[in-house]
Amino acid sequence: MADSVYVRRYAQAVFRMALEQKELNVWQSDLRKIASMVRDESLFALLTNREVSFDEKTRVLTERLGEIHPMALKLVSMLVVRDRLGMIEDISEEYQQLLDNYRGVEGAEVADVTTAIPLDDEDRLKLAQRITDMVGKPIVLRAKVDPGIVGGIIIRIGDKLIDGSIRSKLAALRRELGGVGK
Repeated sequence: MADSVYVRRYAQAVFRMALEQKELNVWQSDLRKIASMVRDESLFALLTNREVSFDEKTRVLTERLGEIHPMALKLVSMLVVRDRLGMIEDISEEYQQLLDNYRGVEGAEVADVTTAIPLDDEDRLKLAQRITDMVGKPIVLRAKVDPGIVGGIIIRIGDKLIDGSIRSKLAALRRELGGVGK
């Protein structure tokens, strides 16, 4: 619960700043870029390791993130110092919801999407568009990675579930083949 309060506060602060500076899209892109970068487990381990100096962490962040808003780099650095870097994906999603509400996409459905590998921004946009076309209303995509599904995709929108994962197809095949000898 405490984490969700911090996530909301960080996202709201970033949103207010982005709105004042008319940089909503810049922040949206930068937050996605940071969240995507932090999904790299070895990089996340380095950035959360207390043995690694702050200067080294800053150097790695600057190198990996490239051209991003200086305040976005400060946000990441602050999260590293406060041992809250794991929140960045949630902050990015909360920011996206604030942005969608601001742009009048209220009432959008949230689609929880699970894939075996991370989706890049282009794939996320294409997938969101396809799901929007399927359900007939705007979609806000919340992506998660679960290597356990082997491949494919699992989409949950409200109480609807579309399971196109390799894991579920293998389980169905196993059940089907198990009934053959009877």
